Amino acid sequence: MAANFWTSSHYKNLLDPEEVDVAHQIEKERGITLEDRKLIKLHMSNYMTRLAQNVKVRQRVVATAISYMRRVYVRKSMIEYDPRLVAPACLYLASKAEESTMQARHLVFYIKKLYSDEKYRYEVKDILEMEMKLLEALNYYLVVFHPYRSLTPLLQDAGMSDSTQLIWGIVNDTYKMDLILIHPPHLIALACIYIGSALKDKENTPWFEELQADMNMVKNIAMEILDFYDFHKMITDERVNAAMSKLIGR
Repeated sequence: MAANFWTSSHYKNLLDPEEVDVAHQIEKERGITLEDRKLIKLHMSNYMTRLAQNVKVRQRVVATAISYMRRVYVRKSMIEYDPRLVAPACLYLASKAEESTMQARHLVFYIKKLYSDEKYRYEVKDILEMEMKLLEALNYYLVVFHPYRSLTPLLQDAGMSDSTQLIWGIVNDTYKMDLILIHPPHLIALACIYIGSALKDKENTPWFEELQADMNMVKNIAMEILDFYDFHKMITDERVNAAMSKLIGR
C-alpha cells in the first residue's frame, strides 16, 4: 500500500462532487433518481456494516468496502451491477486488500442467515464473479486512505482524546456519504473534530489556525455532514424499499 496519500491512486482519483452525484441513463429510464441512489448506497452501507459484524472483520475493512462500492457506482449503474451482490463482493475484496481475509462461504452463510429475501441470496460463485468485475470497474486501484489514520494523533494534539468515541462515531457516519471520494481523508477527520468541538463546547479556533488547514473546506465538509444528519432523520423504510424496488425487473 502506498505510504503517502499525496502520491497514491486514492489522491489521483479524487472526484468533483458533480462527477459523483450522477444518475446513469439506464437508471433514469428505470425512474431511479439521485435521491434513490443516495438511499440505495446508504442502505447498502448499512448492509455491509451488519454483515461485517457477523463475519467479524475490522471497521477498516468495512470502510474500504463501502469506499469501493461508492467508487464503482460513479462508473457503473445500479441496474448493471446489482447492489445486493456488489455489497458482499466489495466486503470480500476489501478483506483481501486490508489483509484481513474472510472466506466467501462465510459471507454466503451469514447473508442467508440475516436475510430471508431471495433477492439477497447469492452463492460463492456469484461473489467471486462479481469480485473480478469490481476489480475492473475500480481500474485495479484498491488503495484507500481513511480519516481514522490521522484522527488519533490529531485528537491528542487538540487535547480532545476524551472525545475519541464521539468523533470516531462521526467519522463512521461519513461513510454513509460520498465524502471519501471527494475530499482528502485528513480534511474529513478535521471536519469531524470541528463538529465534535462544537458538540463538546470546546474552543479550538487557535488550534485549527495553527494547522494552516483550509478552514473553508473543513467547514464545508462539516456542513455536509450536518446536512446528512438532517436528511437521515427523514429516511423511512418505505422510502428505502421504494428506491430498491426500482432495481427489479431487469
